[in-house]
Order: sequence, then structure tokens, then C-alpha cells
Amino acid sequence: MAKTGSGAPAHASDAAHDAGAARDAGAGDKTRHDLVARGDSRPGRPRALATRRATVLTLAFYLVAAVVVTWRLWADPASRIVTGNPDDADLFAWYMRYAATAIAHGQLPALATTALNAPSGINLMWNSSMLLLALGLSPITLAFGPQVSLTLLTTAGFAGSAAAMFAVLRRWQVSLSAAALAGAVYGFSPALVQSAIGHYDLQFAVLPPLIIDAMLRIAATTAEFKPGIRRGIGLGLLITAELFISEELALTTVLTGLLLLAWLAVGLPRQAVRQVPAAAFGLGVAGLTTFLVAGWALWVQFFGPLAQSGSPFLRDFYENDLTGFVTPSGYLLFHTADSAAKAALYRGQPPEYLAYLGWPLIIMLVVAAIAFRRRPVVRALAGTTAVLALLSLGGQPLVSGISHPGIDLPWHWLEDLPLGGSVLPDRLSILVDGAAAVLLALALDQARQLLRTYVSRRKAALASVLAVLACLPLVPAPLPVSQPVPLPAGWNAAFAALHLPTGARVLVVPVPAVHLTEAMRWAADDGQRYDLIGGYFIGPAWNGVAYIDGNGTAPTAVYLNQLWVSGLRAGSPLAKAAARADLGAPAVQPAPEAVGSDLTSWRPAAVVADTTEGSALARYLIRLFGRPSVTAGTTMAWRLPTSAKPRGAGTG
Repeated sequence: MAKTGSGAPAHASDAAHDAGAARDAGAGDKTRHDLVARGDSRPGRPRALATRRATVLTLAFYLVAAVVVTWRLWADPASRIVTGNPDDADLFAWYMRYAATAIAHGQLPALATTALNAPSGINLMWNSSMLLLALGLSPITLAFGPQVSLTLLTTAGFAGSAAAMFAVLRRWQVSLSAAALAGAVYGFSPALVQSAIGHYDLQFAVLPPLIIDAMLRIAATTAEFKPGIRRGIGLGLLITAELFISEELALTTVLTGLLLLAWLAVGLPRQAVRQVPAAAFGLGVAGLTTFLVAGWALWVQFFGPLAQSGSPFLRDFYENDLTGFVTPSGYLLFHTADSAAKAALYRGQPPEYLAYLGWPLIIMLVVAAIAFRRRPVVRALAGTTAVLALLSLGGQPLVSGISHPGIDLPWHWLEDLPLGGSVLPDRLSILVDGAAAVLLALALDQARQLLRTYVSRRKAALASVLAVLACLPLVPAPLPVSQPVPLPAGWNAAFAALHLPTGARVLVVPVPAVHLTEAMRWAADDGQRYDLIGGYFIGPAWNGVAYIDGNGTAPTAVYLNQLWVSGLRAGSPLAKAAARADLGAPAVQPAPEAVGSDLTSWRPAAVVADTTEGSALARYLIRLFGRPSVTAGTTMAWRLPTSAKPRGAGTG
């Protein structure tokens, strides 16, 4: 890179990712240096060594910070979850065990399986199964259990996301200190902190910066073939990897990259026209690579078993509250009792409270966008951040918990597009935070360079201090933790005595469903390889439309769960966990014909209940199936012949 001749800043090109790439493309100094101000591109050996040491220290800081945020999990990593979302924590534990069990038997996990919701099964591509990460962590899951894998994944999500953003910005020649700050802002952003509450697939946001970086590098290529093929394949593999972690985040990341490219094209029209053929070629290669690698999985999703349409979520429900951008939750270090209480009232619950940026950072970003508006890259980033933030508000604005259906926002028209309804607009906050972090880094470098040039080096340090202060409201507190419901006493002994074959269909009581996921957690923790009847999942109803729990919970299962809840000791951990299902008192038991129909549909090889003799649930099950085959601790189990029919469902 060329030095500045008069002390004025040289600026990196919006097109080139580094000096080497610019040389390959045949670009000149102006094309190479329009992003940020830099000095000599060939630092001496002492300076290079200092840079490497600073880089290592930055990455170490991210790791230490991630451990600090998650240290309460690490105090007992096998049996602690982040407080606030036990249902999804149990669900992801089941996913981890499912993938690990398949690997243990020398297989890849099936994309459509009856291991959950037997006999109908589930399509894992329609669910947040996080297959790539579950497969990669299978050795940990098999050795230490699924929750250890999830604890490790949460820690890696914070540190890895920060490191990915840092690496991308350094590639684009952002100064080390600005890149380090931006990495921390993104990797430990409120959106990722709140996603750590059971949304493991979203909290592991390592790949989005790499995907957008790859898209920008393709757009920067002026030669159509070798660089385009290499970078296109790389981008395609990154997108494929994200597809098998979070399809939603993969889609929104690619759309964000395209939005950023469009803003850059508007700001640099001549360069954009020259580079359209090469960019189109590289992006085409990326699309072809994604299709070749992930095509089969996508076919299974859209045309295979249990294909579905629509979204299981209420329209315009999970959208950012406008006040959420400036109201910190209790999961952040700097908050008030009043702000935490207001954040807790958000209708989407804590895992979806993703908007917060804080007044100081918002003001700094607005000032930076205005002050450096002549820089095309600053305009592009500011525009991208603003558009994403607007889209995150959903179809109608939500202000202080009050919806305004008379006002239509841009998302109102986008959510009717194919797959649009499957994207929850509030989750765009992850990408908002990423774009904001990059804008902050570039503005910081520009501000310091101008202050060094026209004021003094000492004054330039003031810009760094102000940037850090603006980011302090984002600092997370150590995550609060709780414990999932442990295995019932006698659980493993009962299954051992049943001698069930692999893949046997088991009716566990409580029958798993949304907000009643204990049986899925137990199946994940005990490592048994059996098919669960019922479950918490996204699946098609009778009309092919996607719903939580598909067709819903069968009447017999609802009644069994009500009996189970009625037998719980008030105030016990199980009773507190079951309260979120809001099942109410046992209703009139289903007619014998309905029970017979449900059992005929399920054809369980065994029934295993968390109960004790004398309870209403035990009495009812004994009427149905006779005396239990096994009684151990608080577990009662029946081994059933495949042709068994219930004795009857007489009144209790």
C-alpha cells in the first residue's frame, strides 16, 4: 500500500480486500485503499511481531470474556442451562443426542426421522436441528453428555463470533484496535446474549461475517475465472455450512450481503458496472456449489417426507419493540430495575428481546454516518444498518408493548414473499449489530486519522475513549443459570429391565409437547436409542401447514399429562417446570374409543411413566395395561406386545 504523501489519509477501496487481491485484480492505489486510513503496508519486523502479539491477546481476551459470561454454566456444564427458555434447551439437547447416537452407530443422522413424534416423525430440515454443529460435537456428547456440548457451543459462539468479525475487519485493513472493539461489539452483542437463552443455532453467529466477507471479495474481483471459481466455491461452502446450522440466519445473511453490495454499487457506480460480470460469475459459482452440496437436504425439506408450507409463528408477533433499542434487559451488566422489568414484558419473551443498542452507540453511529457521509463504504454501511433495523420492526410498529396495526412498515410486504414468513424480523438484530460494529470500526479509524492529521495524536486517543464508552452499555452480565429436570429415580433401571430393541416406540408420561419437554431431556441425558411418541417440533398439520407440534397433542396424551401434573408435589422442581404448560386440572377422561384409536396409532412397545403406585396416573395406566412390568424408584414401566390393545379406560 502507498503511504500518504502529505499527511492526509489514504483510503482503501470498497472493492479490494487487501493489497495482494488488488495486485491480482490490477487495481491502482485508489482502488486499493478507500476503506480506512493505514500507514506502510510493509511494517518492520518488530512492528509485525507486535501486531501478532496484539492479535493473539485480542483473541485470548475474547475467549476469557466468553468464559466469564458463561462461567456459571461451567460450574456444572453437564446439568446447567441459561435461565429463561427450558423448552428450547431440552429440544437442542435432544438434537445433540440424536446426531451423536447416529455417529456412534456409524451413520449420518437421517433428515426425516421417527425418533421424535413417532410414528409420524419429523423433518429435521424444517426444525432448528443444527446438524453440522451437532455432528462436530458428537464426541463430546458421547463422552460427557449433550449439555456439555451445548455449554461449549455457547462459549464458542461468543468468542468465535467476535473472532470472526475481528478477522474479517483485519483482512479489510481496519486498524487492530478498531477491529478488536468491533469484534467485541458483535460477538458479545445484546442480540447474541439474548439468543444464548436457548437459541443455540442463532447464538453461534460465527459464519455471517465470513459469508458477507466472501461476497464482498467476489464483488471485488475483476478477473472472471480463477479467482471467481475459488472464491465462489468458498462462499458456497460457507453458505452450506450455515444452512446446516440455521437456515434462517443463512438466508438473512445472504440478503444482508446483497443489500450491502447494492448500497456500494450506488455509491461506486463505475466500479460496479465494471465488476458486474465477474461478481455475477462468482456468485453463480457459489449458488451452484450450495446446490450441489446441500441440494439433497433441501429436496428432502421441500419435497420429501413431512414437507410443509407457511410459518408456525404468528404474523408480526416476533418483531422488535421500538423502545427495545434503548431499554437494557437484566441480562446486561448496566441496567436498572425499571429497564429490566420493562424488557421482561416484551411479548416475544427473553430469547427474542434482541433490539438493544443503547442511546450512546446509536448517537455515535448517527454522528459518524453524517460526518463521513462522503465515504461510499460509510454510506453503504449506514444504509444497510438502517434498513435492517427498520425491517426488524416487523409489519406494524410495536412501541412500549402496544401494536399499531394501522401503520404498515416495509416488512408487511416482504413477509408474503416465499420463505418470508419463516423469518422472524426481530432476529435481523444479529445482522444489525454486525453492521453497526463495522460502521463503528471504520468511523473510529477515520476519526482518529483526521484528528492525528489536523489536531494532534493525543486528541486522536479521545476518539477511542468515546467509542469504548459508547459501547459500555452493551457489556453482558454473567448469564443466569438453572437446572433442567433430572432423570426420575429408577429411570435407567426400568429401561434396562424392559430390554427394548433399538428404535422401539415408547410412550413416556409426561408425553412430550411444547412447554412439556422433560421426556425429551431425559431421552437426551440417558442416551437410550428409542423412538419417542409425541414431541416438541415444527411439523405439518393435516392441511400441510406448519405448526408447533404439527397436528397437536392427542386427547389421550393431554389427559395423561393432566394426571401427571395433578400428582406432582406443589412447589417441587417438576411442578414448577410443568406450570409453564398450563394444563389445568384433569378433564373428563377421553372415551375408550378415543384412547383405543390413539394407542392403535401409536403402537407403543412400552409405556414408561414418572409416577408412583397409588397416584391417579398409576391407577389409570394399570386399568389400561395391567400391572407394570417394572417398578423402580419413581418410574413405572410396561412392556407391551405389538398387538396389545388397552384393557379399557374405565373411570378413575
